[in-house]
Amino acid sequence: MFNKNLIDYKIFIPAIIIMIAISIPFALYETESLELLNSIFAAIVESFSWGYLWYGIILVVAGLYLSFSKYGQVVLGDPKQKPRFNLFEYASILIAMGVGSTIMRTGMLQWTSVANDPPAGVEAGSPEALLWGNAYSMFLWGFQVFAIFVMIAPAMGYILHVRKRPLMRISEACRVLFGDRFTDGIGGKVLDVLFLISILAGASVTLGLGAPIITQNLSHLMGIQVNFTLTITVTIIWVLLFSISAYLGIEKGIKRLSTWNMYIAGLFAVFILIGGPGVFILNYFSDSVSFLLSNYLNMSLNTDSVHQGEASHIQSNTVFWFAYSATWAMLHSVFAAKISRGRTIKEMILTYLLAPTLISWIATGVLGGLGVHRYLTGDMSILNLVQENDRMAAIPDILSTLPFGEVAIIIFMVVALIFLTTTLDSTTYTVAAYTSTRDMSKFEPPKILRIIIAAIITAFALVLMRIGGLPPLEVISGMMGLPVIIIQFILIYAAKKMMDEDRAWNNNIREDKKKKAERDSA
Repeated sequence: MFNKNLIDYKIFIPAIIIMIAISIPFALYETESLELLNSIFAAIVESFSWGYLWYGIILVVAGLYLSFSKYGQVVLGDPKQKPRFNLFEYASILIAMGVGSTIMRTGMLQWTSVANDPPAGVEAGSPEALLWGNAYSMFLWGFQVFAIFVMIAPAMGYILHVRKRPLMRISEACRVLFGDRFTDGIGGKVLDVLFLISILAGASVTLGLGAPIITQNLSHLMGIQVNFTLTITVTIIWVLLFSISAYLGIEKGIKRLSTWNMYIAGLFAVFILIGGPGVFILNYFSDSVSFLLSNYLNMSLNTDSVHQGEASHIQSNTVFWFAYSATWAMLHSVFAAKISRGRTIKEMILTYLLAPTLISWIATGVLGGLGVHRYLTGDMSILNLVQENDRMAAIPDILSTLPFGEVAIIIFMVVALIFLTTTLDSTTYTVAAYTSTRDMSKFEPPKILRIIIAAIITAFALVLMRIGGLPPLEVISGMMGLPVIIIQFILIYAAKKMMDEDRAWNNNIREDKKKKAERDSA
């Protein structure tokens, strides 16, 4: 039986109303609204390119500071209790949440965007452009993006597991800075509604735009056209999967899917290396890592300020990528905080910085290396293919060149589907926990509430996919990264202030660390 008092309607209802209000004009005037929103977003990006680039660097520095200073040893929870998950399970969940299915398409095809539109002075399609392409694809899944995802988590984890605040919300983490009146009043409600709008919009976009990863591969296998019927069939199956996983919870659903997918993805990578151009892929991976490390600062901070004409793909896409990643920052951090009971601040931050980065680089090296090899050997004119057709259609064409190509496509779909599922079941779980009035420091969000959230996300996505309005919502989702950036820095300071007030580096650390500190002070 559903208890209506388990939902905080003061933040839930306004978020839904605002979502509907902004979606209706998008659906009615999709072309016009998309042009307007794109022009606004382009103006923001052009004016603040330098700011977005430095934003990523600053967050990495802040993450390293919290990890290796006295704050890094602070335990999120009772120092005497073991962490909720072992390291492999913990890293797998963070990887599935942080990377998701996006790595499946960017890993295989992102290099083509750079190879077709390389930095100034580099010839399109040249060997140097190919190195820029794969190195840049790795850069996208590097330390800045995962720092963006995790740096709200210290504050959220501290209020939940140490201070035992019942509500797992952004507003609660701000209480230490703005006081009770702001947190319990309109200011706190605005922050929480902003969180819900950004996540519901982002999840609807993910659901709507994630389906082509599956439908294009099914179309290739079965020789059928991609149409709305196929799309909605795939979407419904996918919805059932992530709804069931969210309903089962973290231990029985999300954790199991995440760990299983690590094994399946690993076997798939080995299959490509053995059945495909393994030696070339390993050589190209080494070259890509070398090229990335040599040009990391260039990719991180270059704005093409002295070059005339339009910015290259690397410059413009990096700014967009950081802006869009900021939209997801609150969701990733809230979820990471929820599963990090028993972990230290250092363990939480470094695991999120390193584990997804490592897996992403391997995925990019293997998938991107396969595509580049097919391009170089003349098997496929991939650079023309991604410009002429739907980009997703190039994925099954590349995979079909492997031995047992149809099997490779099926395995790719399975891995992508599980990644998509773990992204959205984590989202559904987090939104349910965020809107619940149940004490999240002690309980899990109500199961029925998770299903309601899944249904709302699905309804928004399906309606917008059918009548239009999904592309404008994607742009809105990216634009919402601006206020999130401000919130991120506020909450980093809030985490530090709370730990300073509680002297957490003395009072909430593991016994071995405490004994060592006592010996050092003696």
